[in-house]
Formats: sequence, structure tokens, C-alpha cells
Amino acid sequence: MATSRLNLAGLPKLETWISTAQNHAKSGTLPSYIPPLAQVDKAAFALCLEAIDGEKITHGDTSLTFPLMSVIKPFLLLYCLAEFKEKTVFKIVGTEYSDQPFNSFAQLQQDGGKPRNPMINSGAIALSSLLPGKDGFSCCQTLQNWLNHHANCRLFLDEKLLYSVNSTPNPRNQVIAAELEKAGYIQNAEIALDTYNHICCLAGNIADLTQLGMLLVKPIFSPYSRMVKAIMLTCGLYQASSRFAVGVGVPVKSGVSGVILAVIPGEGVIACYSPPLDAEGNSLVGLFLVEQIVKSFNLSVFE
Repeated sequence: MATSRLNLAGLPKLETWISTAQNHAKSGTLPSYIPPLAQVDKAAFALCLEAIDGEKITHGDTSLTFPLMSVIKPFLLLYCLAEFKEKTVFKIVGTEYSDQPFNSFAQLQQDGGKPRNPMINSGAIALSSLLPGKDGFSCCQTLQNWLNHHANCRLFLDEKLLYSVNSTPNPRNQVIAAELEKAGYIQNAEIALDTYNHICCLAGNIADLTQLGMLLVKPIFSPYSRMVKAIMLTCGLYQASSRFAVGVGVPVKSGVSGVILAVIPGEGVIACYSPPLDAEGNSLVGLFLVEQIVKSFNLSVFE
């Protein structure tokens, strides 16, 4: 069995890091534009580290479940690459970094209606149009079943959150979907957006998140997993992506529910849930812990 530099027995400072991070996160905010996420306990916390050799440690409440939100985006990309191959995928979405917010309509217009990358809303809405099914629910089930099968996890649809999302439609995403259809990158804006809303409401616990991450560590879907990790490194934290890539140097994806997933190629996964967000929409606790762990073990992909 492969061994990992992510030596979990060598983390004596982990509890100190967690305490420091949680104290710092008191200044964080919750996403007010999604009512169920704005009402969660700011002190909620779960952490799981798993090395490729099978060693695993957890902290916090591992029974907590939470929606993946944008953390589903790398796995939507992985599914599309595995099922439709890169020529089809990159015909409708690019691979370039964006310095605009994740829901920027101006960026999409500037790029002639083609999404800059799969980690922003326009890119994920475009890829959602590739999922087979007659409506958002059935398309979501396709991805949900595929991930549960290959990652051995138990993702489920958070229907309460989906109801809230559907009750307060996001006008920015609506104009993005309409622009994608107008430019010819998707065929049906309504179904693509409904699918996107559904898949962002897929939920699980910290173990499920870790299992998803291991899909990108193990060579199950190589070379597609390599492409996904590269795009996570350059685009996974929105405007903070390049800064984090230079300072820390591992592929990471965040979600506004407070989820952070870091993938250390050939080594393992760091998965964290902590709701308070920084100004760019990333979990304060999650980013802090990933940085401390990666630097402690020299896990940067550039080492």
C-alpha cells in the first residue's frame, strides 16, 4: 500500500490550530442571500483528514450534514470528462482563471458567452446541461448516483434548501443561463439552471466529502482527475485562487455553505466544514487549517 507524507500521527498542533481558527472565525459572515445557510450555527465544525495509506483522523461533529454547494463543481466536471471526454467538455467551458466574482455576468459577456472555467457559476450551469435527464431532478439523480457509486458515499438532496433556492430565484444566475443559451453553449436555459440548483443542494457529512476527495487522489479516473485538480488549483477559490496557489500550493474548492475540500495529489485529502466565511466567500476555518497542515508537512505540489 502507498504511504503518504500526510503523517497524521505527526499533527500535535492540530487542536491548537483548530482553536485559533475558530476564534478568528468569529468575525466571519454567513450568506444572507440563502436563508437556510444564514440560519446555521456559526460554531458548527467537522474536520476529516485521510491519507492515501488509509490512515484517518476526525475532529468535531462528524454526524453533521451540510450542502456541498459549489464543492460539487469539480465532481460535475469529473463526471462530464469521464462520460463525454475533454473535447465535448472544453467546447462549452474554458480553463482560464477569472478575477471576477463567481457569479459575474460581465465576465461572461466579455468572453462572448463562453464560461471562463468550470468552477464559476456560468461554467457549472453549462456543464449541468450535459447531465442526462428530463428535468433538474432526474439530471441531479444521474450525478448523485454516479458519485455515490464511485466514491462509496451517501450524498442526498437537501430538499429544504432546494425549496428555499427555488422560492427566491437568483436573477444573476437566470441572466447567465439565458446568455449561455443565446450564445449556443446550452440548449435549454431553464433545465440547465434547474439542474444546477439541484446539484448544488446535494448534501452529505464530512466522511462523504472525504470520500469524494479521494476520487481525485486515487488513479481511478486518470487523466481526467489530473485536469480537475489543475483547474481547482487555479480557479477553486474564485478571486483568492492565485493567492492561495502561490502561498499554499494545493488544489482546493470551497462552497458558501462553509465547506472546504483540499486534495493533495498522491497524498490524501483535507475536508472541513465551518460556516463563517471571509469576504470572498471561503470558510475562514477551513482555509486556515489547510494552510497550516500543508505547510507543516511541505505538501505543496510545488515542493
